[in-house]
Amino acid sequence: MARTVQVVVDCADPAALAEFWADALGYVLEPPPEGYGSWQEWLVAVGVPEHLWNSRSAVVDPDGAGPRVFFQQVPEEKAGKNRVHLDVRVGGRGPDARALIDAEVARLEGRGATRAWVVDEPNDYCVVLRDPEGNEFCVT
Repeated sequence: MARTVQVVVDCADPAALAEFWADALGYVLEPPPEGYGSWQEWLVAVGVPEHLWNSRSAVVDPDGAGPRVFFQQVPEEKAGKNRVHLDVRVGGRGPDARALIDAEVARLEGRGATRAWVVDEPNDYCVVLRDPEGNEFCVT
């Protein structure tokens, strides 16, 4: 039986990074549990101290098809290149692929991503970016 997958990202500011990734993936911030009007209301109800309110966040696919992406606060900074990364797939393989990729790269740079490098080979074109906390990902 197949399992569901959740992608977990260690970070310094879960709320800010969740906002970036919701936009990058076309996801939404995960809504609070049923019966609560906000996450703050739920956090108060279950007794989470206020200084921990930004220790976790998550984004979800509004259509329910993609994995949940969970952001957890950690004390250490990013130390090196990611061993696992996300590919944001926008271009496909058609004649407009490069233009679609470049347009999405420009949009994400406007949202706080930074360009790391470009892969421009005869059978492959993608741009490697870093999210606002330096995590590498590809736009393909």
